[in-house]
Amino acid sequence: MKLSHFSRILHIVILSFMFFTIKLFAVENIDERVKNLTLELRCMTCQNQSIYDSDAEFSNNIKKIVKNKLQKGESERDIKKFLVERYGEYILFRPLMNFSNIFLWSFPFILLIFGSFFVLIKTKRKKV
Repeated sequence: MKLSHFSRILHIVILSFMFFTIKLFAVENIDERVKNLTLELRCMTCQNQSIYDSDAEFSNNIKKIVKNKLQKGESERDIKKFLVERYGEYILFRPLMNFSNIFLWSFPFILLIFGSFFVLIKTKRKKV
């Protein structure tokens, strides 16, 4: 079955539209992922400012590194691991949950248990 000239042009227009839409979506998706990841990272030259919000040279370099690694297909976890190995855990706003940070993550619960225990002892003494 032969397609008419109009049908061929229509198919080409639809396919090219789909191609450019997908390509544009991929670029926006990477930019959104870069934004989300750099919001979780701390600028080492600014005071508690995220890399996304900072205009320092260090932050611009990290943004480029993150974008290149995302375009290569690396996961966010691998990128964070790379940055922690290179700059230390201070670069993360939210510390990693590992054995060296177990006290940091468990301290609020320990404090809650001791506080509850202290309140129970004080209330029992007042009743007697």
